[in-house]
Amino acid sequence: MAVKSIQYNRHTFDISYEILNPEAKIDIIILHGWGSNKNLMKQSFGPYMEKFRHIYIDLPGFGNSTCNTILTTADYARLIELLMIHMNASKNIIVGHSFGGKVALLLEPETLVLLSSAGIYTEKSFKVKVKIALFKALKRFGFANVRKFFVAEDAKTLNTYMYETFKGVINEDFSQQFADSKSKTLICWGKNDTATPLFCGEKIATLMQGSRFVAYDGDHYFFMKHAKAISQLIEETFLKKLEH
Repeated sequence: MAVKSIQYNRHTFDISYEILNPEAKIDIIILHGWGSNKNLMKQSFGPYMEKFRHIYIDLPGFGNSTCNTILTTADYARLIELLMIHMNASKNIIVGHSFGGKVALLLEPETLVLLSSAGIYTEKSFKVKVKIALFKALKRFGFANVRKFFVAEDAKTLNTYMYETFKGVINEDFSQQFADSKSKTLICWGKNDTATPLFCGEKIATLMQGSRFVAYDGDHYFFMKHAKAISQLIEETFLKKLEH
């Protein structure tokens, strides 16, 4: 594991990363989702794709990477891009799970692999809308300390900077960004995903011309059980193209 300090917008970010197969000539950057870290992705994909130089990164604010300001998804992409410059990494293949999928998309790689990516807006349920309205009403009357009873599980342990970041990125609609992408794209999804439902993946596939869509048994973390099959699909689909 290594840590690189990145200066960005008058703030310093210590970004933790790990490289496997350092002598390989084709880079594959693998980004985790919200609330996760690089170790989860390394445990899943590390044993496979030996012809690629694997680069696993803790996104700022997660794992061993720091964050002391509010960020947008575009900020995350720029920070990863600055880290890539430091590592002399190429945008051959970038894999992104959930929130990491949006970051990967903005990096505009030659080859993009989306794993149950965030980025398609879904209407909040009536129950969630009621909770939001109740929290706002209580906050107006000075009961802001009840936030922990109302926020999503992904946000309960966040500090102020990360909570405000979470609020900013959770409802983004990246439909236009998906449609505008020029990357060769593989889209993999869990059939029983409730965080980013299957229809979100199907919509992304319709937006991204020439993309390939594959659904697997499992939930939002389906790739942990299917990493070998996904890795083989990446190699079969893209390795020949990238080696020439």
